[in-house]
Amino acid sequence: MPIPPGDQPLPSRKSLRAAQQAKEEAEKRAAASGEVPLPPQPPRVEPVQQPDRDPVPIAAPEPVPDSVPDRVGIAALIDPDGLESAGPGAQNNRSDQRAAGRARRRAQLAAEPKREKRKSRKGAWGCLIAFVVILALLAAGAWALRGPITQVINAVQGPDDYPGTGEKDVVVMIHDGDTGGDVAKTLVSQDVVQSFDAFYATLLKESPEPVFQPGAYQLKTQMSARSALDALLDSANKLEQTVAIPEGTAAVDVLQLLSEGTDLPIADLQAAAADVASFGLPPEATTVEGFLFPATYTFVPGISAHDAIQTLVSRQFQALDAAAVPVDQRWSTIVLASLIQREAGLRDDYYKVSRVFLNRSDPLQWPSGLMQSDATVAYGTGNTHLVTTTDAERSDPSNVYNTYLHPGLPVGPISNPGDLAIDAALHPADGPWLFFVTVNLDTGETVFSTTGEEHQAAVNTWLAWMADHPEYG
Repeated sequence: MPIPPGDQPLPSRKSLRAAQQAKEEAEKRAAASGEVPLPPQPPRVEPVQQPDRDPVPIAAPEPVPDSVPDRVGIAALIDPDGLESAGPGAQNNRSDQRAAGRARRRAQLAAEPKREKRKSRKGAWGCLIAFVVILALLAAGAWALRGPITQVINAVQGPDDYPGTGEKDVVVMIHDGDTGGDVAKTLVSQDVVQSFDAFYATLLKESPEPVFQPGAYQLKTQMSARSALDALLDSANKLEQTVAIPEGTAAVDVLQLLSEGTDLPIADLQAAAADVASFGLPPEATTVEGFLFPATYTFVPGISAHDAIQTLVSRQFQALDAAAVPVDQRWSTIVLASLIQREAGLRDDYYKVSRVFLNRSDPLQWPSGLMQSDATVAYGTGNTHLVTTTDAERSDPSNVYNTYLHPGLPVGPISNPGDLAIDAALHPADGPWLFFVTVNLDTGETVFSTTGEEHQAAVNTWLAWMADHPEYG
């Protein structure tokens, strides 16, 4: 039946609950903003015409207790906030309430303390491990590329060279037959130039090739390669009748230096040196070895070969007396000092090297008594410039200087020692060392060891260094 005009359909409970919730929310927002909202007015619901049925009156909704939400029309489902039915003023008021509610929620969120994110220890350890791995790879790469990198740097920057023209005076000896490489090594050993390459590269640029005259030259330490070469080619720097003898030089080479620095023929010097008894040496001496003090000498023109040699011997006696060496101990002191002079590198190492040989002389510490010095073996073979030997040379019992086979100190001096070596022979350092090896021939770094295992590790270091520096082989 058709619904009579003016009657409205009964709203559902679902629509009533939705309308009540919307009302409560509007009241809360209005209370927060200080405004009183207009209550929503349900719109008029037009009757639904049903032509096939007679109109049936629908009873009006009964009053609901205060505890039950008010019923609203179906328009609440369409417009829950009642904006359309409340009119334009209510809509504006509602927009203000919404804006105020959003502002309030933002303030509440801002007031809440921020939660700190828990740091992941696992992530931190992962980063640390990755960083360590990267460092290890970089270190390995740098080690593998050290040679090529050095070559590139040298190619770009050039070899090390002192910038100045020199500092302290120094006398440099040029020997008969010295090549450009020999001169470069001599200049480096006396700190005249900073590097072999700097001087040799400068030398190669000269045209025509320079010819060096044997003799003594007055130079300075720490000169540039260019200034050092110019000084050697300037005859004004050549010292007449002057001879510079380095520490550790063997007697056969000292005589050659005397001949080159003076007008004395080498044959005259060799004949004079053979008369050992004429120089007042200890009775154990069979040659002048060990008693030709290393220093720079200037001789008066016309001096005899014997007197020139005597000058060096007297200077060695003077050094022994200054060190308070008794006359009857001159021989033993010189023998040990000559060995120290050839084996030691850096100044402090002289006293440790002295202790090693003295410890090996003690049967309780070193039962074999073998010094095992390559320098003594090399001296016995006539290679007075070397401190390395071959297996065959160390196995040769006919070499009386072979301390790998003959126990005790060598049978005689193997070089001419200076003041430092003499002092080290008299005042050895305290220590248990029985081995030593120079692991870097450029710097003179020497490792001292007590056990064979420690010494073998040091030898391996030296072998690795030699592999990287074939020019010393």
